[in-house]
Amino acid sequence: MADPAPRVLPFGPRAIEIAADLIRRGGIVAVPTETVYGLAADAGDADAVARIYAAKGRPSFNPLIVHVADLAAAEALAVFDDEARALAMRFWPGPLTLVLPLRAGAGIASLVTAGLGTVAIRVPAHRAMQALLAATGRPLAAPSANRSNGLSPTRAGHVVASLADAVPLVIDDGACAAGIESTIVRGREVLRPGPLTAAMLFPEGAAASTAGAIVAPGQLASHYAPAKPLRLETTHAAADEWLIGFGAVAGDDTLSAGGDLTEAAARLFDALHRADAGERPRIAVAPVPRSGLGEAINDRLARAAYR
Repeated sequence: MADPAPRVLPFGPRAIEIAADLIRRGGIVAVPTETVYGLAADAGDADAVARIYAAKGRPSFNPLIVHVADLAAAEALAVFDDEARALAMRFWPGPLTLVLPLRAGAGIASLVTAGLGTVAIRVPAHRAMQALLAATGRPLAAPSANRSNGLSPTRAGHVVASLADAVPLVIDDGACAAGIESTIVRGREVLRPGPLTAAMLFPEGAAASTAGAIVAPGQLASHYAPAKPLRLETTHAAADEWLIGFGAVAGDDTLSAGGDLTEAAARLFDALHRADAGERPRIAVAPVPRSGLGEAINDRLARAAYR
């Protein structure tokens, strides 16, 4: 017998009321952000955070991002220097996550930070996550609402297909605008490329990457992966491949016929979900330029293809 589907409610006051009640009682809820759908729980409740890890099958060494309503709420949890505060003031609310020293007595469950002395934190722009933050009055830990290492969800249906009854409620507010996870920054180092490019964040130049140990989400070599084998940088598909095109490469599906990287990012995971659910046993993807937002798209594709 198939697992029962979670309850799916359209975004609105009633959905937020029900979701907030679940959060207050130590539950988990899938909620859209401007990047991808997140699986949210009270970041100060260790048992609730453990439910996130259990639902996703996520390794405990992989920390979570804490979502808060505004910069003041973030400063209650993390220690900001002048540069981090300047970034927050320029790009929050929005798809920027800052990795900062955890403030003493912040009350964040150690599972959220994977026991590290830092916390990954952001202020989301999406109305549904902001409404849930306001209704609960709590910081919310919220990784992507899918099985660990699987394709990230950009629609409510992706959450249902991935997590089934592991999540009791999904708030549906349509497709996510950005379509890829937030940019993660530590100091002047970009740990995970995302909708905000290094050039946007650091016009004078970002620091060279020195990341070794996992200190933020999205650093695993294999991540965001479909069940099927994935071949990259190709303009022609084999007979058993579903080709996801870009620009002049039409394919069976396309990230952007006009070669628009913003459109391609928004469609990336949706296209991969369709290919993964199709009849052909393998997936191929056309070349995508590596400049600007293309860096984040290629980062996700490389991790998705890693075996």
